[in-house]
Amino acid sequence: SEMGQGTLTGLAQMVAEELEADWTKVTTEYPTPGQSVARKRPWGNFSTGGSRGIRESNEYVRKGGALARMMLVQAAANAWSVPASECSAANSVITHKPSGRTTTYGKVAEAAAKLTPPAEVTLKDPKEWKIIGKSVKRLDTMTKVTGAQVYGFDLKLPGMLNAAIKDCPVFGGKVKSFEADKVKGMPGVKHVVQVGDSAVAVVAETWWEAKKALDALPITWDEGPNAKVSSATIADMLKEGLGADQAFVRTQVGDVKGAIAGAAKKVEAVYAYPFLNHAPMEPMNATAKFTADKCEVWVPTQNGEAAFAATLAASGLPADKCEVYKIMVIGGGFGRRGAFHDYVTQAVLIAKQIPGTPVKMLWSREEDMTHGRYHPVMQAKMTGGLDASGNLVGLHMRLSGQSILSAVFPQNLQDGRDNATFQGLDPSGDFTLGYTVPNLLIDHAMRNTHVPPGFWRGVNINQNAIFLECFMDELASAAGQDALEFRRKLMAKHPKHLAVLNAVADRAGWGKPAPQGVHRGLAHMMAFGSYVAACAEVSVTGGDKVKVRRIVCATDPGHAVNPAQIERQIAGSFVYGLSAVFMEECTVKNGAIEQTNFTTYDSMKIAQMPKVESIIMPSGGFWGGVGEPTICVAAPAVLNAMARATGKRIRTFPLKNHGITMV
Repeated sequence: SEMGQGTLTGLAQMVAEELEADWTKVTTEYPTPGQSVARKRPWGNFSTGGSRGIRESNEYVRKGGALARMMLVQAAANAWSVPASECSAANSVITHKPSGRTTTYGKVAEAAAKLTPPAEVTLKDPKEWKIIGKSVKRLDTMTKVTGAQVYGFDLKLPGMLNAAIKDCPVFGGKVKSFEADKVKGMPGVKHVVQVGDSAVAVVAETWWEAKKALDALPITWDEGPNAKVSSATIADMLKEGLGADQAFVRTQVGDVKGAIAGAAKKVEAVYAYPFLNHAPMEPMNATAKFTADKCEVWVPTQNGEAAFAATLAASGLPADKCEVYKIMVIGGGFGRRGAFHDYVTQAVLIAKQIPGTPVKMLWSREEDMTHGRYHPVMQAKMTGGLDASGNLVGLHMRLSGQSILSAVFPQNLQDGRDNATFQGLDPSGDFTLGYTVPNLLIDHAMRNTHVPPGFWRGVNINQNAIFLECFMDELASAAGQDALEFRRKLMAKHPKHLAVLNAVADRAGWGKPAPQGVHRGLAHMMAFGSYVAACAEVSVTGGDKVKVRRIVCATDPGHAVNPAQIERQIAGSFVYGLSAVFMEECTVKNGAIEQTNFTTYDSMKIAQMPKVESIIMPSGGFWGGVGEPTICVAAPAVLNAMARATGKRIRTFPLKNHGITMV
């Protein structure tokens, strides 16, 4: 799916590279999820999330391009009765080198499609790439800037009605009763229906008519026991987990307890990170049409197969009688439209009650804010031990909070443990911890609440980077050492981590005098297969007004398909990450989310955006992510710079709760 991250352009670049296509003629087209399933999923995981678009699809799309090129060349060779080895392809043109004859891909495409694909294919060496690695223009930009792009909530079908929906404010609650007769006479209203156990929808000629009637509809809710839950009770539950005897262990090296007990200096800190909403510009929506033998759904989704599965379940029809038309360009997703298709289920359940009529269901902003799948709430107790020379001899990182997998994919738990909770802290893999500590314990006291967690851009690296990288600065301060040098001593066995950290330090001028009133902070991480680091420069006036002036960021994603787009993704991720740490949180009162719109859930403005300098340093040999990795280093780098500026360390977020504003 294309959500502004440029994935479709990047994938097209890889196909075009091996296809030897004329880039000026390249467009993209996707099969429907139903077609993918019917063809036994030749594209594998048909979803966009986890920064997997390019890092997990690169091989098969390049092979697809190479195979197509070989078949096109063979078709031309057959037509000319010459060996394929005498032919070459470039810019969508095939040339017979000895005779100089040429033909185009289009002229031989039909014949090529009848050939058997070669059993083996050799991909280009990266040194031969001409399109991959080039900052080409995005393929989806023109239709967006001209207004021609049709988003999910723009969709219009003949005879279509519009639905507005309201779910129980408390997760787990149900509809007790509603008085449909009170609104059936309002302008445009056609139907008032219950949707599942927990929601009510009004269907009308226009969405605004449906929304006005829904606002006037008397509904009585059975909120259930979750109505007693608040942010305070959740925080108390997590606090208890910080000291609990039982926890899921991810990493255990040496004797942490003994090392810290025998240390010359013990350092402790407790951090807390809140619920966060995805808040995409395009609220959740789906259009459904149901008949006895067919169910069709048009939906902006990050995961077409999950939307297809939701359609099957809600419609009760078999796969060959259902189809999902995936609207490829989405007005923001950030993970909300990936694993969760409650809105698809709702649209189908509404359409089933009005058979034969297409119904477009659109959530209001208030519905979107209060019925999300939130970034998990988490606390961390950090305990470190330093020897007499200031060396880190022991580190215990206790996490306490929600598990996303237990709520979404419980089958992926490992003996009850949610390994995704430890992103950025793993002993190996795509989220490897970049430090070697002789005595180390990282564990998680799982404490789940009724507020449903979800995959929010960057997922658990967001809070883990803050917990770890801010505490590393605290340890360096306690040891009386420079923050960069303190880290370097722990990173000798992690050269790629160290390379990006050194790159930002060098570019930013770490160790050299900063401009008057400007303070610097560092952070680094490995996330989604890429190595990332940042150095932030901030100034603070009056003790509470923070100006983030500059952030230097480095990333090693292995290969850089479209460098210009990587730069945009870095800047975009910083907007998301800094908005969260400065001003965003979702709080719970009487079991419900309190924030209902952007008036209470704010984000950065253009004037607050810092200067971003990107260092793209692909080292080759692997494929890392781009859209999510860098989000995690902006916040801790800024927080570390703020601590140097003010002498105060803030450990609970967002910063607005401490009277701090971003200017």
